[in-house]
Amino acid sequence: MSPKRSETTADLVRAVREAHARTAALTDDLGDEELGVPLRENLNPILWELGHVTFFYEAFLLRELDGGDLLMENGNELYNSFDVAHGDRWMLDLPDRPGTKDYARTILHRVLERMEGREPTDRDRYHYRLAVNHECMHQEALAYMRQFVGLRAPIAAFGRAETSGLSAGDLPGDVEVAGGTFVLGASRNSKFVYDNEKWGHEIEVEPFLIARSPVTASEFAAFVDDGGYHRPELWSTEGWSWRRSAELDHPISWRPDGVGWYRACFDEVVPLEPSHPVVHVSWYEADAYCRWAGRRLPSELEWETAAAGARGADGGELGRDKRRYPWGNSESHDIITNCSMMYGGLVDVAAFPDGDSLFGCRQMIGNVWEWTDSDFYPFPGYVIDKPYREYSQPWFGARKVLRGGSWATHSCLAYNEYRNFFEPKRNDTYSGFRTCAARK
Repeated sequence: MSPKRSETTADLVRAVREAHARTAALTDDLGDEELGVPLRENLNPILWELGHVTFFYEAFLLRELDGGDLLMENGNELYNSFDVAHGDRWMLDLPDRPGTKDYARTILHRVLERMEGREPTDRDRYHYRLAVNHECMHQEALAYMRQFVGLRAPIAAFGRAETSGLSAGDLPGDVEVAGGTFVLGASRNSKFVYDNEKWGHEIEVEPFLIARSPVTASEFAAFVDDGGYHRPELWSTEGWSWRRSAELDHPISWRPDGVGWYRACFDEVVPLEPSHPVVHVSWYEADAYCRWAGRRLPSELEWETAAAGARGADGGELGRDKRRYPWGNSESHDIITNCSMMYGGLVDVAAFPDGDSLFGCRQMIGNVWEWTDSDFYPFPGYVIDKPYREYSQPWFGARKVLRGGSWATHSCLAYNEYRNFFEPKRNDTYSGFRTCAARK
């Protein structure tokens, strides 16, 4: 991996400004009545989301670096996600929309003022990047929140809402990934690392076959049409219980029309695109599909090996090199991935061939998050990072690992070692999956 390039003041200013503008673009077009999303397990009130993101800059950047009191005196009681129970967020006496926006502008000004004329230390860089990445995570949450509430697509937030040139079709078949020694986890040269990625450690990998692309909507439709949601033998015990409780016969965003399938896309219902990856499916649904298809989900070790690994000199075993992105170490997301909301939605699974990994896997970054078969646990030698002590540790053992990022994931979070983690029942996120050949 190439040496670490430290972010400059100009880099950080650009990142903070861009994050603030993207959050505004995801919400400013909504009327006041549309901000009142219903109380649901995986949603948050939009005004609470906006205040929470701003509070994070104040608490985890300004106060951690410089000390002092909070501008929002009761900020912890309003916006600290570990102090405020989820259901209580709908009952809080939050600042109104103008007050929330004024709070955001004030904190933005203070953050930028702090940067002015100052070369950041490594500690500064960590806290700036922590706050910016956190805001980018909530931007993706705002996008899928708008999807599931049925609000219109936030066109102003997209880099360019045009996908007509990306009708590339399917990409069937497997690639073979050699066995050998692989370093799972983050390099110490990475410019920013989350505690659950630390540190890269050697693990032996058995050779395996993995799909060149994620499972498509048409492939998943065959499972649905074959009664897959009504065959308990295809589901784990927990998965079957979840499916019955959720009363699902198909992915949550699909709509039958008597002949084929449509899907809900924000406030529209559109024909199901056969070559797009299947999306809005839980881990349980992905696991059931694999049983039906005689396949399996990859472990996160296999996923990262296929995305970041290199062939050895003789082609028989893994090489020692490792890539930060499937295509190499350059941050070229805008032209070879579907992420950062650049294209306004999903594209065909065969699009973006220049983003292939060395083994020939496509779209391992972008389009849809990919479920793995791995439970979310710490790597050997794990140490909780301060100040965001709650980022990883509370969720170990209760969630599944996802890799790769979606079309709505900002590029700062779209790299090979990034570990996302959701409960296996989550089907509201931009999540799909790719499969591996079953072991013999």
